[in-house]
Amino acid sequence: MSAYRKVVVGTDGSESSFRAVERAATLAAGEDATLVIACAYVLADQRSVSHAADQLGDDAYQIRGDNPAEDIVRSARERAVAAGAGTIEARTVKGAPVESLIKLADDVGADLLVVGNKGLNSLTGRLLGSVPADAARRATCDVLIVHTT
Repeated sequence: MSAYRKVVVGTDGSESSFRAVERAATLAAGEDATLVIACAYVLADQRSVSHAADQLGDDAYQIRGDNPAEDIVRSARERAVAAGAGTIEARTVKGAPVESLIKLADDVGADLLVVGNKGLNSLTGRLLGSVPADAARRATCDVLIVHTT
């Protein structure tokens, strides 16, 4: 019997997070597990999106477009297929990344949550917390932090 039957991986559309998707897909393929790819999003009005884009600069790719979360999970699915994953579910989840990923992992009965290490060793991550550190601390299933940066 396989150790992992359902693997959830989070992506924000960054190259770093796509590397985590590829690693999760390879692992899911080897375990014959279902891979659930998730991208969290927050609804915002146009003014707050413009302000956020100004503040984020080059990282604003995550919030631009009519429905960036759908585009992100579509791209992540393509990478997961290329990495060998068989059964794939793609989800967009409303809310902050950590809370959304943990809730989704609980809701689908995930055995493993996979995230990239982006932000783990940054000053902002140390001061405010990061997705990988918060996910590892709060998840109720195993967490794999993939070295992606």
